[in-house]
Amino acid sequence: MKAPKYSGVATFFGLPSVTDLSQTDIAVVGVPFDLGVTNRAGARHGPREMRNQSTMIRQHHQLLRMTPTDLCRIADAGDCPVQNPYSLEDGHRDIETFYTQLAQADTVPLTAGGDHSITLPIFRAIARERPVGMLHFDAHCDTSDEFGNTRFHHGAPFRIAVEEGLLDPERTVQIGIRGSLGDEDTWKFSHDSGMRVVYMDELLDRGYQAIVAEARELLSGGPVYLSFDVDGLDPAFAPGTGTPEIGGISTVEAQAMLRAARGLDFIGGDLVEVAPPFDVTGTTSLVGASILFDILCLLADAHASRA
Repeated sequence: MKAPKYSGVATFFGLPSVTDLSQTDIAVVGVPFDLGVTNRAGARHGPREMRNQSTMIRQHHQLLRMTPTDLCRIADAGDCPVQNPYSLEDGHRDIETFYTQLAQADTVPLTAGGDHSITLPIFRAIARERPVGMLHFDAHCDTSDEFGNTRFHHGAPFRIAVEEGLLDPERTVQIGIRGSLGDEDTWKFSHDSGMRVVYMDELLDRGYQAIVAEARELLSGGPVYLSFDVDGLDPAFAPGTGTPEIGGISTVEAQAMLRAARGLDFIGGDLVEVAPPFDVTGTTSLVGASILFDILCLLADAHASRA
């Protein structure tokens, strides 16, 4: 924090860069991978741009009244190495291998994606011993099935995670869902499996306080993963994404909901689908980095509570 923000080599939030995880409680990791997209590619560039924009963010969160680095040891662990960037399933195996190392080091991961398909291999690494709950912000439920001869695209990770016993659907809350569909049963799996799906019209009708209060009740009593797809936000606030849907959450509403979720037992989180090629002004990357900082504070608070 002593040097100008525009100088030096960028790391997430100006954190120290590490390769040894033995002294790290929370690792911020980039996953520059977007082979799972079904429309506009570009999220592979998200981690680099969010790192750059995160240098604008200071250490203290004035709304949560906390400085995460005062609570635990946090570092930038670099980018997850993907050895075969031309194979979707090989890429997922590389991601799972890297996050398994984090789990073995007892390090909590905070991830900058990348497309939403990367959450599945992260779950395979950190939820193999027991299924986790999930607080999920998105325009889409991401519980569809095969598309383009694969099930491992960014529209299906949470269906597969449930089928593999990694995600507890009855402790999953999906907020901000909206937009047109190719089939009226696209999100049938979410409803049939017991996920709580909060469509955008319900969020507007009931207000975010009521929705988060219900989510807290459903998610309490066990580990929770927080997954935030930036297309959950209205494209007026986050235009740089692969599958934008109008009529979404504002940045103020998103921050208020995250703040209200403080106290849940968060064991990991991600911010995905920032696509800088569609983000001419850098707004979406700044929004992504800012929400990553909100999530970092929640993770640090939860880690301190477990200590």
